[in-house]
Amino acid sequence: MKRGAILYGFVILIGIIFILRLFYLQILDNPYQISPIDNASIKRVYDYPERGYIFDRNGKLLVANEQSYDLMIIPREVKPLDTIEFCNLLNIDKAKFLKQFKKAANYSKRLPSVFIRQVSKDDYAYLQEKMHKYKGFYIQKRAIRNYPLKTAANVVGYISEVNEKRIKESNYYQQGELIGFQGVEKTYENYLRGVKGIKRIQKDRFNKEIGSYKNGKFDTLAIPGKDVTLTLDAVLQQYGDQLMNNKRGGIVAIEPTTGEILALVTAPTYDPNLMVGRIRSKNSVRLFGDTINRPMYDRGLQAQYPPGSPFKIITGLIGLQENVIDENTIFTCHHGYKYGRGGFMGCHDHASKVNLNFGIYTSCNAYFANTYRGIIEKYEQPRDGMNIWNKHVESFGLGNFLGYDLPVGSKGLIPDADYYDRWYPAKNWTATYTLSNAIGQGEVITTPIQLANMTAAVANRGYYYTPHIVKDVKGENIDKKFVTKHITTIDKKYFEPIVEGLFDVFEHPNGTAHSSRVEGIEICGKTGTAENYTKINGVRTKLTDHSIFIAFAPKDNPKIAIAVFVENGYWGSRWAGPIATLMIEKYLNGDTSREYLENRILNGSLLEEYDKQINDPEYRAEGKN
Repeated sequence: MKRGAILYGFVILIGIIFILRLFYLQILDNPYQISPIDNASIKRVYDYPERGYIFDRNGKLLVANEQSYDLMIIPREVKPLDTIEFCNLLNIDKAKFLKQFKKAANYSKRLPSVFIRQVSKDDYAYLQEKMHKYKGFYIQKRAIRNYPLKTAANVVGYISEVNEKRIKESNYYQQGELIGFQGVEKTYENYLRGVKGIKRIQKDRFNKEIGSYKNGKFDTLAIPGKDVTLTLDAVLQQYGDQLMNNKRGGIVAIEPTTGEILALVTAPTYDPNLMVGRIRSKNSVRLFGDTINRPMYDRGLQAQYPPGSPFKIITGLIGLQENVIDENTIFTCHHGYKYGRGGFMGCHDHASKVNLNFGIYTSCNAYFANTYRGIIEKYEQPRDGMNIWNKHVESFGLGNFLGYDLPVGSKGLIPDADYYDRWYPAKNWTATYTLSNAIGQGEVITTPIQLANMTAAVANRGYYYTPHIVKDVKGENIDKKFVTKHITTIDKKYFEPIVEGLFDVFEHPNGTAHSSRVEGIEICGKTGTAENYTKINGVRTKLTDHSIFIAFAPKDNPKIAIAVFVENGYWGSRWAGPIATLMIEKYLNGDTSREYLENRILNGSLLEEYDKQINDPEYRAEGKN
C-alpha cells in the first residue's frame, strides 16, 4: 500500500513539474509570443511633437514650425475604391497611385506609412469631407519648418524624409517620418525632434475600432523638441550674405574669448524655404545638381585654399619661439628672395633692409622666406626642423577638423617630414624645396574656419576655444569641449610684436590695408593673395588669384576675429579686405560709416570673371601679388 502511494505521489509530482514547465515555456518565456500592445488587433496612432525652434544669439527666430498634413496609408486595410476619383482628388495620376501603394506595401502591409506628403491646407479641408469613403487612408498632422529670415541655410540645414538606412539603424523612426539633414538640424536632431506620443486603439475580429486599448494604460504623450539658441548673429549673417552677392567664397567670424561663431557665410547660398514641403524634391535636384555655383557646398567649412600671406603670421611667431629671429632682426630684400640654383621668390618694391614690423605691414616675402629657412635649418636634419615647424602650426588648429558642432568640413593640410619623404623618396630634400610654405603657398592648405580660428588664437595672444555654433539647448549643458582652452606652443610674449605689425597693416601709411581702416576702431589684420592653379587639358594653368583677408578688433580685448575668402578676387585689399572691415564695423558699431565702400562691395560682381573661366578654357590671368 505504501509503495503504491509513493508511486502515485511520484507520478503526480512529475505531472505537476511538467505542467509548470509547460506554463513557463508557453506563457512566461515564449519568444514567439506577440506582445499585447504589438498585436495586429492593436492600431498604433502616433502623435508627432512640435520640433524645437532655433534662435540666433539675440533671440531672433531663425527656424519656426507650421502645420502640415500627410495622407497616410495602411495597405491591408485599403478597400476597393474609385481610383480615378481618388487620384483627381489628390492631383496625381494612376501611375503615381500604384507606385506609392507598392512602396507602402513593401514597407509593411499593416503599419502606416506616408502616401502623399504635405497636402495643402485647402486640399486638407476638402479631403476631410471625403476620407470616410477611402478605408485604409487617414490624415496625419505634422509640423514642417519655416525660415522667417531666409538666411544661414548652410548653418541650420533642413529636414527631409528619413532613409531606409537610418530606419534600420534606429527603432525610433518609421517610413515617411522627417529627420534633420545637414547643419544644426542634423547635429542636434535628438534634441530638436522631441519624442513621439503613441495612442493604441483596440480592434475587434472584424477589424473595426472599438476604443482605446486598456483605457489608454500604455498610451504616451508627445514631448516637444527642445529649443536651440545659436551663437550666430542674424544681422551680421544677413549682412555677410549681401556683401558676398555675385561672388564666391566664405566668411567666418568668431568671438575670440568664447569660440562662438558669429557668422558663417558661404556664397552662393540659397533660401532655406526652398527645401520645405512638396517643392523640396524638385529644388533639391536643382540645388545639388548645380555643379558650377555649388550652393549646397559650405565654402566656409569645406573649401580648401592656400592661406597666402596671412600665414606669414605663423611663420613669424614660430621664428620668434625658435629664436631664429627677434623683433629687431634685419633681412635684405631686393624685390624678392634668391635661393638654391636660380630659385627666386618675388616680392614688392621694398627697401633693402627689412625688420619684422616692416615685413608684416608690407607683407615682405623675403623676410618670411629667410625666417622659415632659419626654422628648418636650425636642426641638424631638415626633417627634424620640419616636424618642429609642423607641431607649432598644428597647435593653432590648422590641419585638423577642429571639432566644431556642424556635420561637414575639410581637414586642410600641414605637411610634415613624412609627407616630403613620400614626395622625395631619396629623402634629399632641404628647406629650399619647401620654401613656399613660408608665405602660405606650397603644400599648406586651409579652410576659412581654420584661418578664422587661427586669427582668434592670435587675438587671444596664444589660445583658442573650439569654434561652435550652438550657444544653448534648453535644459541641457553645453559640451565641455567648447569651454576647454587650447594653448598654442608659442609663448605669450612673442605675440605682441606680431600684433603691432598687424595693427600697422592699417595704421602705417605703407600698410597693405591702410585704405580700409575704420575711424574709431583699432583693427589688426593681414591681406592675402593666394595663387590659383588648375589643370586644363592636362596642363597646369594659372587662373585669377584668390582675395584673402584676416582681422580682429579691437586690438585689445578683441570682440571679433574674421577670415574672408573671395574666389578669383585678384588681391587681398580689393575684395576681402573691405568685406572684413565692413563686417567688423557692422558688428561693433551696429552700422557702417563708409557708404561709398559699402556700395562698391554690395553692387560689385565677379560673375564676369567666373563666366570667363567657364566659357574660355584658354583664359589666363596674372593677378596682383
